[in-house]
Amino acid sequence: QQNAIHGPFTLDVCADATNAKCSVYFDKNKDGLKQTWTGKCWMNPPYGREIGKWLKKAYESSGNGTVVVCLVPARTDTKWWHDYAVKGQITFVRGRLKFGGSKNSAPFPSAVIVFS
Repeated sequence: QQNAIHGPFTLDVCADATNAKCSVYFDKNKDGLKQTWTGKCWMNPPYGREIGKWLKKAYESSGNGTVVVCLVPARTDTKWWHDYAVKGQITFVRGRLKFGGSKNSAPFPSAVIVFS
């Protein structure tokens, strides 16, 4: 649905061939954190300890005219949330998302953050 609302995207900054939201994407080998982000970007970052680096990169990239739409867990008690997420346009996702072909919903709420 985010592609329908915010797309079309020109770059998926954190993907692989099975889940990229557009034909141009950075995978683990290309390491999106080391690349320049331009255009309208989609980001569904790894949800572990590195997520703060991804949000920082998204926020900083938006300073150059890039739009970055981020799907993240709504972890409002974290450092990365207060340092970066609050600087974007936040929309909380109603309910819990299911990722891929998962039978169960995620055990946490989600948010879409747009940096532009």
